[in-house]
Amino acid sequence: MAHQDSSAEIGAFFAGVLIGALVGAASALLLAPQSGEETRKQISRTGEELRDRTQDILEDARERADATIADARRRAERIIEEARERAAELANEARERIEIAIEEAKDKPADKSSAGAHA
Repeated sequence: MAHQDSSAEIGAFFAGVLIGALVGAASALLLAPQSGEETRKQISRTGEELRDRTQDILEDARERADATIADARRRAERIIEEARERAAELANEARERIEIAIEEAKDKPADKSSAGAHA
């Protein structure tokens, strides 16, 4: 759970950075004394930079998600294997107890008949 909270905080942080960058870029473009041509070029460059940053952030988030999924899969496989091993142990214990009960059941009627013969 802590890992998910941390991922959410990181995502929120990057969203804040991205929004701050957009607001700062828009403010700079609107307040800067330059020609329309220069403004369009700057908007284009800023848009490309933001696109590249966004792609980097998404790629990083995707890699972290893949790692989290792989870790969860490994944990689930380990839990399943432990459950299988425990089930096999319980089945063996049950077989042993059944065999002991069968042997005890075989021995008890012999005890009663021999006791009756001696009486």
